[in-house]
Amino acid sequence: MQFRSYALGAGTLTLVATMIAWTSPAEAAGTTTTFTVTAGALSISAPASVALGSVAAGSSLSQSMGAVTVTDARGALDASWTASVVSSDFTTGGGTPAETVPAGDVSYWSGLATTTSGLGAPVPGQATALLAVPIASATTAFAHPVAVGNNSSTWSPTLVIAVPAAAVAGTYTGTVTHSVS
Repeated sequence: MQFRSYALGAGTLTLVATMIAWTSPAEAAGTTTTFTVTAGALSISAPASVALGSVAAGSSLSQSMGAVTVTDARGALDASWTASVVSSDFTTGGGTPAETVPAGDVSYWSGLATTTSGLGAPVPGQATALLAVPIASATTAFAHPVAVGNNSSTWSPTLVIAVPAAAVAGTYTGTVTHSVS
């Protein structure tokens, strides 16, 4: 009987050892895993053309240009940018002095951002009409001085054109150029 008791004990010992082997942790294998965040571009969009309306010679015209948007998809640690604006002369006919509104008579104010996305706070170049500036030379329209990652800002700037008293009747055409860097 003792033998039987011993055999039962050995069988029990084998069963416990087998259970321990089944529940022991397996060896671990680490896998180095990577992915890439792609970089896009810094871009600006503005209306292709704008009809500002009519004005009498010697008067001033003030009209919105429509939405201007900077999109920064560079995914950069320093995603700051500055948008600039500059105007050409506006001319009609042959572009003689009487047929020209000089770029120095064209002013601009950005107003506040109408929409934004991403981190950071965009800053208007000219938040109100009282801050309108001539744009015969490149002037800051909007800036995003502290930003990280992708971001965007949209604003609706206003052009103010002081038409000279000697300006002749006609449809005047010029170019207002927005750029970003």
